Amino acid sequence: IDRQGQKNAEKIQSAYFRDKKVLVTAGPTIETIDPVRFVSNRASGKMGYAIAEALQKLGAEVTLVTGPTSIEAPRHVEVVQVTTAEDMFQAVRQRFKQQDIIFKTAAVSDYTPVDPLPHKMKKQNGDVTVTFKRTQDILKYLGEHKTTQKLVGFAAETQNMESYAQDKLARKNADVIIANNVGDTSIGFSSDNNEVSLYFKDGTFETLQKGPKKKLAFQILSILESRWDV
Repeated sequence: IDRQGQKNAEKIQSAYFRDKKVLVTAGPTIETIDPVRFVSNRASGKMGYAIAEALQKLGAEVTLVTGPTSIEAPRHVEVVQVTTAEDMFQAVRQRFKQQDIIFKTAAVSDYTPVDPLPHKMKKQNGDVTVTFKRTQDILKYLGEHKTTQKLVGFAAETQNMESYAQDKLARKNADVIIANNVGDTSIGFSSDNNEVSLYFKDGTFETLQKGPKKKLAFQILSILESRWDV
């Protein structure tokens, strides 16, 4: 364990997360248009990986379901590699009933091409139209099917962050929504830093000031421990 991680872990006094089964989703998904082109997003996976690593250091049994990233996976964590939104949905659906806590950190594509082409689409005169269909809403599915699990969702917003987060909290039946402003490039997807607010069902929220994502991961877990370990 690196020294900073050990120092952060020691700040969480109780053993709340020890031996908990926790599933974390992270990264983007990729939706194929043809063998050359695809639709994705700017998610780096850094926040999800930081949370998975922090949970492991606190003694949790962690499964990380991750889309394509360039990040080295945390040690002693079960890693499930996926590509598409459907891949991620199936991986989560098959595992979530055995979990105590789910962190839905991944930025999953909301839409996927209806008919991916088997061959490269050749350039031609005029415009091209690609028809998309909605993907499975994983957070909503989990909210509808969870029993005793704690469900933590994430909201990457560019405006009206608080109202969108509160709305998402209610609509998805999550226990917590953690929101950040991805319009700020200093704390955006590829940044090593972040600034987040945690919104709870009782209408309260807590904001964590800008800092390294690895440090924020422990701070997030500390807040959740204080709320849940009662």
